[in-house]
Amino acid sequence: MMSSHVSASAPPGPSDGHRPLRRLTARSRHEAHRVASPLELFFDLCFVVAIAQAGAQLVHSVAEGHTGEGVLDYAMVFFAIWWAWMNFTWFASAYDNDDVLYRLVTLVQIAGVLVLAAGVSRAFTDHDYLAVVLGYVIMRVAMAAQWLRAARSAEPPERTMALRYAGGVLVCQVGWLGLLFLPEGGRGWLYLVMVVLELCVPAFAEKKHPSSWHPHHISERYGLFTIIVLGETIAAATVAVKSGIDENDALGELLPIAAGGLLIVFAAWWVYFVVPVHGHLRSNKQSFLWGYGHYLVFASAAAIGAGLEVAVEQSVGQAHISTLAASASVTLPTALFLLTVWALHARHFKVGVAEQSVLPVAALLVVCCTFLGDLAVLAAGIVLVLAVAAGVALSAWRDGRQRGTAAPAA
Repeated sequence: MMSSHVSASAPPGPSDGHRPLRRLTARSRHEAHRVASPLELFFDLCFVVAIAQAGAQLVHSVAEGHTGEGVLDYAMVFFAIWWAWMNFTWFASAYDNDDVLYRLVTLVQIAGVLVLAAGVSRAFTDHDYLAVVLGYVIMRVAMAAQWLRAARSAEPPERTMALRYAGGVLVCQVGWLGLLFLPEGGRGWLYLVMVVLELCVPAFAEKKHPSSWHPHHISERYGLFTIIVLGETIAAATVAVKSGIDENDALGELLPIAAGGLLIVFAAWWVYFVVPVHGHLRSNKQSFLWGYGHYLVFASAAAIGAGLEVAVEQSVGQAHISTLAASASVTLPTALFLLTVWALHARHFKVGVAEQSVLPVAALLVVCCTFLGDLAVLAAGIVLVLAVAAGVALSAWRDGRQRGTAAPAA
């Protein structure tokens, strides 16, 4: 659904960075050749810095045997990173005019996530959320400023939508500040309340007038961020394997983990990008479910890298956990990634029970690999490769049957 208020002037596409300030008006949902901008790519890379910090702390927590506490802290910190990223992404898809003020406010948001990243370690080790909350508030207040600027250039009912976004974002920031003052026992409950409130803001704001986000642009932005997260996963696992080989001369023990991890990441990329999803994003109902569900996609993809690090540390005797626990740190997020990608968009392009069953069955088999000891990661990687091969074969078989059926009519 396209916004009813679109500038009558030339499309507000990317500028050369030296043009005067322009009105922040909605872009057309049907704009041709809409792609991610250099500023958006820079934005994504800076956000992955915070994801890397969260992943590193998750590794330490799991390796020391504090898995439950570590996963909870990881989920909380990751929500702040993901929600700020997601809100900017959808706003930019509708309103990016790339003028000087828009760029400056976006850079403020980037500064906010770097502040958040600097506080991740203290949030995990001391439950000190000052820097995390401060960084989050910086990002969100800057986001509210963008919405207020959009409201200034809009007409009803688009202005009402933009003001609702700005007001909802600012009200939520007051609640998040409560994490700094409540005793530790009450923070979890406040966190849950604030998550629900944050998730409700877009639905409330766009109840009567949807923003003019661009389906192809949105799917590209999510895809690019998935690639960056998977790249961070490979980088973290590579550093862990290199350290294990250099410090412990453990090439034989680490080779199955390295090979299995590489197969898992390659297959994860293949599974996510096997079909374009932008054609499925036709309404706010579909897009909200798809966009919100990517919390699990991004979090599990990043957690795979943390799990590979844990598996490496356990293999060389540096982690105080069992082989079973180390294997689970890889297989469980891998299974979650497969199930979430299937639920969000892969299932919409599958035909028949056989095709629909590939990813859920693969996820179940990956979980079963947890109990294979030192070969668990390698076995999980082989399962994913077989799942990809099965998906390709079934798709080719279906396409062949369709062509054969259509041939006589031709």
